[in-house]
Amino acid sequence: MDSGSRKVAIVTGGASGIGRATALLLAGEGTRLVVADVGEAGGEETANLIRARGGEAVFVRTDVTKDSDCAALVATALERFGRLDIAFNNAGVIGYAAFTADYGVENWQRVIDVNLTGVFNCMTHEIRAMKAAGGAIVNTASIMGKLGAPGGSAYCAAKHGVIGLTRAAALEYGRDGIRINAVCPGYVETAMTVGDGSIFPKRKLQAGIDRAAIRRMASPDEVAAAVAWLVSEKSAFVTGEALTVDGGVSAG
Repeated sequence: MDSGSRKVAIVTGGASGIGRATALLLAGEGTRLVVADVGEAGGEETANLIRARGGEAVFVRTDVTKDSDCAALVATALERFGRLDIAFNNAGVIGYAAFTADYGVENWQRVIDVNLTGVFNCMTHEIRAMKAAGGAIVNTASIMGKLGAPGGSAYCAAKHGVIGLTRAAALEYGRDGIRINAVCPGYVETAMTVGDGSIFPKRKLQAGIDRAAIRRMASPDEVAAAVAWLVSEKSAFVTGEALTVDGGVSAG
C-alpha cells in the first residue's frame, strides 16, 4: 500500500496514557498520525516513538479549549497527509475533587471546557473534513459518564455530556458515512490516576479495584484496543455507542 492511501488519524491527549497507547497501536497498523496535546515534550516523544518504529507522525501543540487550535490541528492533518479518516478525541482533565456546593465556578468551568467543549471543538472541524469520504470518530467519556461520583460533579457532568454529544452527532452524520462512538474507561493505570499529580488517594483506587469483576485496573493498551476496534471496519455497523471498558465495575 502506498503512503498516500494509508489512513490518517488525529489523537488528542496523545502525550501519555490512553492517548499515547492508542497512537502507537494505530501507527503499528499502518495509520499515519497527527498527535495533539498541550504537553509539548510528551507529544513530541509520542511522535518520535512512532517514527522510530517506522511510522509517520507529526506533533501539533493543541489546546482543545481553543476553537482556533482545533481548526489548525485538522488543517495540519489535511495539509500534511491530504485526508482525515480517524479522530480520537481523548484530551481531558480529572479536575478538583469537592462536593458540588464547594466546587467553585472556575474549577467547574475548567473541567467542562477541556472534557466537553474540547470534544465539541475538535468534532466540528473533524466532521467537516470527513463529510466528503466518511470516517470514524471516538470520544473519550468514562464510566462516570454513566454513573455518579461524590466529589466529581464537573467530571461526571462533562462525561455524561460527551456521551450525549456522541449520540446526537452519530444520528446527524451517519448518512455521510461518519461513525461516531465513545469509549467509557473505568480505572486505568495512567499518570492521572497513579502518578505524582494524581488526586486519587490509594484507598479510593483500591475501592475501584475491589468493585471490578476482574479485580485490577486497566492498562492504557487495553483501552487503546477498544478504540482501535471502534475505528476499524470490524465495527462498521456500530455508531452512537458508549462502549464501557471498566473490568465489570458498572455491571454490579
